[in-house]
Amino acid sequence: MLNVYNARVSLLLGMLIASFAFAEITHANTSATHKEVEVQSPYELIMPMRERAETIDKLLNDKLNNTLPSLMRREGIDMWLLISREYNEDPVLKTMLPSTWLSARRRTILLIVDPGEGKDLERYAVARYQVDTLFKKAWDKEAEPDQWQRLVDLIKQINPKKIGINKSEHFALADGITATEYLAFMEKLGEKYRERVVSAEMLSLAWLETRTQLEMELYPTIVSIGHQIIKEAYTSGFIKPGETTTEDIIWWLRDKSRSLALTNWFHPSVSIQRANPEKFNHIQAFSKRAAPQVVQKGDLLHMDFGITYLRLNTDQQQHAYVLNDGETDAPDYLKKALANGNRLQDIFTSLFELDKTGNAVLKEARAQAISEGIKPSIYTHPLGYHGHAAGTTLGMWDSQGGVPIQGDYPLHAHTAYSIELNAATFVEEWGKEIRIMLEENAYFDGERVEYMDGRQTQFHLVEAQ
Repeated sequence: MLNVYNARVSLLLGMLIASFAFAEITHANTSATHKEVEVQSPYELIMPMRERAETIDKLLNDKLNNTLPSLMRREGIDMWLLISREYNEDPVLKTMLPSTWLSARRRTILLIVDPGEGKDLERYAVARYQVDTLFKKAWDKEAEPDQWQRLVDLIKQINPKKIGINKSEHFALADGITATEYLAFMEKLGEKYRERVVSAEMLSLAWLETRTQLEMELYPTIVSIGHQIIKEAYTSGFIKPGETTTEDIIWWLRDKSRSLALTNWFHPSVSIQRANPEKFNHIQAFSKRAAPQVVQKGDLLHMDFGITYLRLNTDQQQHAYVLNDGETDAPDYLKKALANGNRLQDIFTSLFELDKTGNAVLKEARAQAISEGIKPSIYTHPLGYHGHAAGTTLGMWDSQGGVPIQGDYPLHAHTAYSIELNAATFVEEWGKEIRIMLEENAYFDGERVEYMDGRQTQFHLVEAQ
């Protein structure tokens, strides 16, 4: 089975390199043709559940062995302690559980130790159950009934310089230890070792935000699956002008995701801009779900959609134009508005630099866009194990002047982002300003930003029925 699996993974990776390598692929309304290999549909690359589990464990094992050691040394923590109870998991601990563990079991304590001198990390599970082969079982309840005592004994035996726990005021994903678990642990630990307890905030963020080479060999496919679902929603004939509502499209997206054995990490949204007196309401667009509307000819549709697959997430927004009678393409004035959105993307991503903060990138991008006559709004976030993932914040829709603390976190190499923004353009033909709201998933290697599966540079077209 393993040889067959490895052969299939090698084949898939070869196909990915040929078909989904980081490229500026335009999402037109026809199927993409690739020079080296043609894949009929990204859906064909979706694995059955057993292969997904094997892949998740392979990715996790690789990251624990080959990525985590350098992160622990970078952040100066030689012992990392993660504690969770069943159904109340630390967000970081949950990413370290084996694929067949859908939650922690009872109280699960993971202990990761860097012995130094270039030695491999030591990984322990002070838990009632064996945490697969990723962590060495380090508690025998029959020999020591008290789980906390066993943990303290192990800490004393290892004698670390720093004991990192996931406690953070400003980064929710790095604040995984609960008040109850923290108090119980600190009470049992004793004064000598309590003085060595530090926040593992930066290590938690580093673990969550860093994408490995193996992950990035698969991530473009996940993004392409999301793009394909969006394209199908717009162009398959499902949408019938005068009949289909925005709510119908939303539930079609949910059903389609489930039919592919995928999940959504947020409920999709679909909105309409059209030639009527209604102005774009900035607050309502982002904080209040629009009431259902019937799709009509001449509408500009917008969709916000994301999936979860192999523990990685997508977050994508694309537009479609509903053709009027006699039309074969979107009007030039809407194409110009889309071009403004694409230009804003270019300005923004060109400013990513190693160790530059999100606030700095935001400020520079807005200034340059405004100087070019573009009205920008930028609200980009990291992407990975979570949809709104760990890392720096590059603006929020209601914080265009920067985001204190989260926006002051620096950009690191090997990180992924949802390039989310909008550009406003006044359309004389409609007598009002419209927003082109784009969101595409990209990878920052430390030098440049590249879209994992291209970006939208042409409207999807919904044909008149």
